[in-house]
Amino acid sequence: MEAKSIHKYIGTSPRKMRLVVDIIRGKSVDQAIEILHFSPKHSSKDAEKVLRSAVSNLMNKDDNTKHEVSDLFVKEAFVNVGPTLKRISPAPMGRAYRIRKRSNHVTIVVATKK
Repeated sequence: MEAKSIHKYIGTSPRKMRLVVDIIRGKSVDQAIEILHFSPKHSSKDAEKVLRSAVSNLMNKDDNTKHEVSDLFVKEAFVNVGPTLKRISPAPMGRAYRIRKRSNHVTIVVATKK
């Protein structure tokens, strides 16, 4: 059995978020939460939030069966590009530089080991 969680419009660049998400892909949920909790990266807080949500979704999905957190693993974890806010910053000699404020969407799928 598996469950999915998506967090959209996170205000960090997809490149920075992929560094964090690549670390936890394929790991057990206990180990992934521990890695994210103690990671110094700013985007690890958002990734941990999505992972905990995916685990909660799996627990709530089927009330008849009881799932142990130690039996779960991160089946899929990926980052998609979100919309980019475009801003302009003044530059010397009457020019203007573009500032691109990027965002991303994180998806994490958690499954039980069989």
